[in-house]
Amino acid sequence: MLLCIDIGNTNLVFGLWKENRWIDRWRVRTVQNKMADEYAMLLKTLLAEGGYDFGSISRISIASVVPRLRSVFYELFLRYLEIEPLILGPGVRTGLKIRIDNPVELGADLVADAVAAYSRFEAACIIVDFGTATTFSAVSSKGEFMGVSIAPGIEVAADALSSTAAQLPRISLVPPPAAIGTNTIHSMQSGLIFGYTGLVEGLIRHIKEELGGEASVIATGGLSRVVAPLTGMIDVTDPDLTLEGLRLIAERNSR
Repeated sequence: MLLCIDIGNTNLVFGLWKENRWIDRWRVRTVQNKMADEYAMLLKTLLAEGGYDFGSISRISIASVVPRLRSVFYELFLRYLEIEPLILGPGVRTGLKIRIDNPVELGADLVADAVAAYSRFEAACIIVDFGTATTFSAVSSKGEFMGVSIAPGIEVAADALSSTAAQLPRISLVPPPAAIGTNTIHSMQSGLIFGYTGLVEGLIRHIKEELGGEASVIATGGLSRVVAPLTGMIDVTDPDLTLEGLRLIAERNSR
């Protein structure tokens, strides 16, 4: 079995691939100060509850934007499975040509997203990832990673509002009944949800122009389910895009 792990600032996502399909997925909170043994116990528990044998994992593919946890999971799999995991970074074959100024700065999750998106469309594409940050990755028709636009994530913006403005509460991130809010909660939901939808549409338009005018748009990340239905500019929503990219990268590096 192949285990793919997306280590984000907010969440860890595990995906288990066997016999040409995803057989299970788990999402847990990222805790940066956990040790390798603690994460090993967590992973064993998740697998056991799903009816899977930890020892049956034969390959591991990891994307991490949390530097400390890269070494934690590397240690975990060497110690418990005697397997050296594939950790996405410089020197790993992805099939993409990275055209940004300093490729070392590029988040591993964005590379995995781009690999999966370009494999899907085989054409110019834009990947909108609604995570801790909202990122817009541009891939050319030739499979070149051209660059990224980064905005604060919707949850980050919501937390900033409620923590810095004494009279503004924490709210659920769901669309309000109308753009013109008639109470505090609906007013905040309008600014956050409809405001971010406008941000998404505006950046997609700009990036499409810079890519030559045509590009497919795919959304991923936890809050893609909230924003994507509100705009006609997103063609596909795929919550497992990063895992799929990690799977493809694992295959390209096993040959």
